[in-house]
Amino acid sequence: MAKQKFDKIQSTCIPIAIDNNNTDNIIPARYLASTTRDPKFYGDAFMHDLRYDAEGRPVADFVMNQPEFSEAPRPGVHEIIVGGKNWGSGSSREHAAWAIAGYGVRVVISSSFADIHRNNLLNCFVLPVIVSEAFQKELFDTIAHDPQAEVLVDVPAQTVTNLSTGNSQHFDINSYKKYCLMNAYDDIDFLLSNRDKIEQFEGK
Repeated sequence: MAKQKFDKIQSTCIPIAIDNNNTDNIIPARYLASTTRDPKFYGDAFMHDLRYDAEGRPVADFVMNQPEFSEAPRPGVHEIIVGGKNWGSGSSREHAAWAIAGYGVRVVISSSFADIHRNNLLNCFVLPVIVSEAFQKELFDTIAHDPQAEVLVDVPAQTVTNLSTGNSQHFDINSYKKYCLMNAYDDIDFLLSNRDKIEQFEGK
């Protein structure tokens, strides 16, 4: 998946107000047999069986097909999902994180995540942000009132701000993962960035 440095992300949001949105919703099991790592393949599969009916036609009342939210993510537009609680429950399939990253989303905000899915998101350069249920509801209400409302996620400061109300919350993130996101490092990149130190240690 694309490696982008994380700093401040200011964007409109896609509200997916589904509690316990499991990984089979996020990417149906039939896509797991594919051997491709093409981001578009997985992005097209994101929420597929809720986005499309059995004939492949868009389901008009599903949020991602509504005109306000159907535009594909790009800088400043729909780079953030506000999801229901217990986002990513169910199986541990890494493909679910691949699908979210492949669609172009950089941040998922929820009041809770399944632990394995949360780690998979971080490994795919998608930031999971945990907020209180009250703040989560405020975000849903704000977006319902104004689909063009923007949220600011400040990774260095570890804050998420509803720019419509000015309300902000702090979020936690593992310091190692924060460093990797801010430098666009995966685990191998991190090791290579410390190659000189490793070689010096081995030399001793």
